[in-house]
Amino acid sequence: MKATRVERTGGALTQRALALVTSVTFVALSASAAEKPFAAPQATEHVSPTSAGSLLQVTFSLALVLALVFVAAWLVRKFKGFGRFGGSAIRIVADTALGPKERAVVIQVGEQQLLLGVTQQQVNLLHVLPAPVGPLPNPPPVAGGGQGGGHPGVDFAAILRRSLGLK
Repeated sequence: MKATRVERTGGALTQRALALVTSVTFVALSASAAEKPFAAPQATEHVSPTSAGSLLQVTFSLALVLALVFVAAWLVRKFKGFGRFGGSAIRIVADTALGPKERAVVIQVGEQQLLLGVTQQQVNLLHVLPAPVGPLPNPPPVAGGGQGGGHPGVDFAAILRRSLGLK
């Protein structure tokens, strides 16, 4: 019990000492402020003009911050799964752009794969694939670059028929 009283008394002494130091500081600041008349005009201080060194330092700092923002954005895009815990039940197997805002996407949910049509407004189920589709082998180059002026060597119609199991 005596130890508890001593601790309480020590805490109270610390608080009193802190209050005393604060009040002495306040009185000293008040005395120095009283020496100066209120709103008295003061001599203007000379501000040095901006030097080329400080301008260069600010420009370099801004460029460094912008570079860090772009590097962070690139890393986020590169590692899309960063921060995900465990395996996801839905996995994107393949996707391809069909237009500026349209895509065909093959996703795997468990053991089943689905072909989805994705537009800006909606997502449609196009086909349920009977067997899982693995990575497609590179097709032989097609003479004339294929139909519709697409990429040379890629016949989209044949790939779509094969993925739908029609051929």
